[in-house]
Amino acid sequence: MSKTHAFEFLTGCSSSDGPVDFLVAGLFGSDSTLMCWSTLALTGAADVTDFDGAVARWKDVNDELSTASLFDMGEKRSVVVRDADKFVSANRSEIEDYLAKPGTAVRLILQFDSLASNTKVYKSLEKSHLLVCCSGETGQKTGATAATRRKFLTGYVAPRHQAKLATAAADALVEMLGDDVGFLDTEIAKLALYLKPGETIDEALVRDIVAGWQGKTIWQITEAISSGNAAEAIKQLDKLISGGQPAIALLPQIAWSLRRLGLAAATHLAAERGGRHQRLEDSLAKAGISRPAEVSRAIADMKRMKRDKAGELLPWLLDADLRLKGTHSADGRDRFMLEQFVMRLAADG
Repeated sequence: MSKTHAFEFLTGCSSSDGPVDFLVAGLFGSDSTLMCWSTLALTGAADVTDFDGAVARWKDVNDELSTASLFDMGEKRSVVVRDADKFVSANRSEIEDYLAKPGTAVRLILQFDSLASNTKVYKSLEKSHLLVCCSGETGQKTGATAATRRKFLTGYVAPRHQAKLATAAADALVEMLGDDVGFLDTEIAKLALYLKPGETIDEALVRDIVAGWQGKTIWQITEAISSGNAAEAIKQLDKLISGGQPAIALLPQIAWSLRRLGLAAATHLAAERGGRHQRLEDSLAKAGISRPAEVSRAIADMKRMKRDKAGELLPWLLDADLRLKGTHSADGRDRFMLEQFVMRLAADG
C-alpha cells in the first residue's frame, strides 16, 4: 500500500462494493471531520475498541490486538488509538516491531495529529500498510489538489445530503468558506434543504445563500460559545453587526447548532425525571447528533455548560427570539439583547 489522501480514499470507498482490506492504518492531519469519516470507512460494521493514546499502555493495546471477536460477521474487529502521537512516543520500539509483523486477528488504526515523514513508523505505514492524510488543505505537503477536493465535494459530500453539487459551486464554497471539511459539509447540508432530493446545487445558489465571511463568522461565534470564549464570541458578533447584519437575522443562525444541544438536554432531563437511566449519547442521537465527532464535541460542550445551563438552552432561545421581535426590536436595544444572550451562553458555570 502507499500514502493516499482522505479525499481520494473516501471517494474510492463510497464506490467500492466491499470493506477496505488492511491490518494497520495510520491517519494523520488536523481536519477532525476527515479523520472521523476515514475511521468509520475503515471500521465498517465491525466491533471497535477505542484507546486514548495519551494514557494507554502498550500491554493493554496488545492484549486487544491479540483477541479476535467471536461475532465478527465476516469483518475483523478494530482497535483505534486516538492521540497516537503520544502513544507512539511512549512505545516506539513496540510499535515499530508490530508494524514489521502485525497480527491478523484484529485491525489497528492509529490517529495522529501529525506524523513526520522521516520516522520509521511513517515509512513502515507508507510501505506496508495504509497511510491516509486527513487535512483539508491542498498542495505538495498534503498531496491533495484542487481537482481531488472538488471531486470529493461533488462525489462524496453532496450525495450524503441527497444532492448534487456543480463543480463551479464546489469551487465557490471553498473560495467563500475555506478548507474546513466539517464547515463545508454543514453548508452543503443547509443548501440541500433549498432543493428537492437529487437536484443540483449551482453556483448561483451558493452565492445567494452562503454569506461568505459572514457565514464563517457565524461559525466562529458558535465555536467561541461552545468553548466558553465570551470575548471572542462578542468580537465576531461585532464584525457582523458592524457589517450591517440585523440582530434578528443573526439569532436563528447562531441558534442553529445550539438548539440541538438544547433538545438533547431536555430529552436527557425528562428521562431522569421519569426515573429512567439514559446514556447521554442516546439523548444526543434523539436530537440528531449521532456522528462520532459531533457526539464527542457535544458531550464536551454540555459538560462545560453544566446541566442547569444546558437545560435552559431552549427557554433562553425562545426568550431571545420573542424579545427581538417585541420589546428589544428597536435599533440599539436589539444589539444589546443579542450581546447579552451570547455572553450568557459563553460564560463558564
